[in-house]
This record gives sequence, structure tokens and C-alpha cells, in this order.
Amino acid sequence: MAECCDTSSDSVALHFGKRVQWRTYLHITGITPMSMSPIFHMLPGAPDPVAPFSHAVEHDGWVLLTGQMPFLGTGLDSGYPDGIEAQTHQVMKNLSAVLEGCGLGLNNVLQVRIYLTQFDRDYEQMNAVYASYFPTDKRPARTCIGVNGLAKGALIEIDMVARRF
Repeated sequence: MAECCDTSSDSVALHFGKRVQWRTYLHITGITPMSMSPIFHMLPGAPDPVAPFSHAVEHDGWVLLTGQMPFLGTGLDSGYPDGIEAQTHQVMKNLSAVLEGCGLGLNNVLQVRIYLTQFDRDYEQMNAVYASYFPTDKRPARTCIGVNGLAKGALIEIDMVARRF
């Protein structure tokens, strides 16, 4: 095990009697020291939050993305496109901006939750758009939930869990 508590990139850990760079040790063992704190990402180019939250929170290689709304721009007054197909594309675009701001892409996404205000009406159309963003053999685990309402009258909200590989 490591005999080191300094996790700076220049520090060295002892791994089975061999000296290795701390980051190499973390990669080999998958262990993250308790002293490492979560990273709270607020990213330029991503839509402004509609409430007090971060765009994403990262810890131990896991990146939890806050649900995104279909804002056309970064301001809360930028409006939404019309219809579930356009709103689904816009939400995926906004989530992609958050992922890119964290140095990730859709290929890092492992789990997705989708919230629809008009479930019966919009489910099939949303699925057709959503499916276009992931290869058929690499689709994330997913839940889709019908809800009574979403912020600012959106038809859809999507959140994601991603992982650094």
C-alpha cells in the first residue's frame, strides 16, 4: 500500500516496494485518498443554472451532471425551442457543453435520467432524437420519468452520470 499522504503530482507513493508517481499509484490501485475533495464545476458556455447548483460535481473519476434545460443560449431569458424534438436536441447540446467543459464526451456517459412533462405524448419522439446521440451498442443505462412540471415550462430535462476512463 502507499506510504504517502501528499497527493500532488510530484509526490511519490510506495506500491509493493516500488516507488511510483502518485497519479500512477491512483491509476493502478483505483484508490483515491480521503483528502481529495470533490470538484464543483461552473463552466463558461453552459447555460446559467435556474437554481443554486453547479453544472457538475466530480469526485473519484465520477462526474455527476446537473439536469439541463433546453435553453437556446446561456442566459435564463434565452428561451426554449418549440416541440419535444427540438428541446431534446437542445438539452443534449447543453449537456455536451458541460461534458466538454469537464474534458469528457458522450462516450463517458454511463447513466441518464430523463424527465418529461408530457410523457405519453412525447416519449416516442424524444426516444428517436435521444437514440441518435449514442451508438446502438454503447447506450447508457437510462430511466425516463413523467413529471408534473419542470423549471421555466420546459418539456424535458436530462441529467447524466459520467466517468473518466
